[in-house]
Amino acid sequence: MKKTNSLKDTNILRLPDSRQLCYAEYGDPKGFPIFFFHGQASSRLLCGLIPGSPFLSGVRLIAPDRPGYGQTDFKKDVTTLENWPNDVVALANVLGIDKFAVLGVSGGGPYALACAWKIPERLTGVGVCSSLGPLLPETMVNAVSYIRIMWKYVPRLSRFFRVEMAFFAWLARNFSKLYVRLILNEFSETDRKDYARLKVADILLLDRTEGYRQGGIGTWYDTHIPATWPLPLKEIKEKVFYWHGEEDITVPVAMGRYIAKQIPDCEATFIKGFGHFWIFEHEHMGEMLEKLVPPASSPGSKQEEKILNGKIINGSH
Repeated sequence: MKKTNSLKDTNILRLPDSRQLCYAEYGDPKGFPIFFFHGQASSRLLCGLIPGSPFLSGVRLIAPDRPGYGQTDFKKDVTTLENWPNDVVALANVLGIDKFAVLGVSGGGPYALACAWKIPERLTGVGVCSSLGPLLPETMVNAVSYIRIMWKYVPRLSRFFRVEMAFFAWLARNFSKLYVRLILNEFSETDRKDYARLKVADILLLDRTEGYRQGGIGTWYDTHIPATWPLPLKEIKEKVFYWHGEEDITVPVAMGRYIAKQIPDCEATFIKGFGHFWIFEHEHMGEMLEKLVPPASSPGSKQEEKILNGKIINGSH
């Protein structure tokens, strides 16, 4: 595999099957590695655009574009949620990282959960925020009507929604301010107020322009996930930290409650007075990252191991 570096936020890796994976890095290059998986219609740039990035000292944030977003290739029959952990392992191996944590937000949540299921031996922690989950009657409570309809019908009307996502991509890249005004209809009143207070517009405009670089193919794939949910949540053995705003109607909080109940070891926090934009407050990102950084080993311990920059180091050395 060949890695080519250009800018800090645009690094290219050629995967074994010739696909291209693009990723950004933020924070301390010698810090503890956490892989950050962006949400639907976003990109690797999101992590660096939120004020306060990288949010916590001593952390190395590695933010790949998911397939079909930004500059990571989408390949039919290869791009699946179940295959994503293989790409993450390939990237970690090239970067020389043995152990790492993962954090997935919104549409990136299932991708973090896929890693928890498929590659637990490589993980030190799993964080998920406002995640997509299975499409069930109990998970759709208070969901905004358009999203409920889309998730329900996309498997049967896949070509129609592919055209729709291509239109959104064109709109985001050519009339970005109009696009942002339109998508605000998918958010709660709380989120719309936070949108103005936190000045989210500039973040979304830059991030989604890049996220839609490939014409919305990544977003189109992700819209299928709730109705075709492939992850056996009850088989996840890793501890999962979960956060969700109680006033979220974009990814309804009922979906988060369902995920938290299904995972055997899940520490869930449901935040009153916040919706989907909770993550844009940098102190909240810091809180999540703190949960994912392993505690230092006790001095002189011969049994414990500590992790430094993704490398396992025996505590007795």
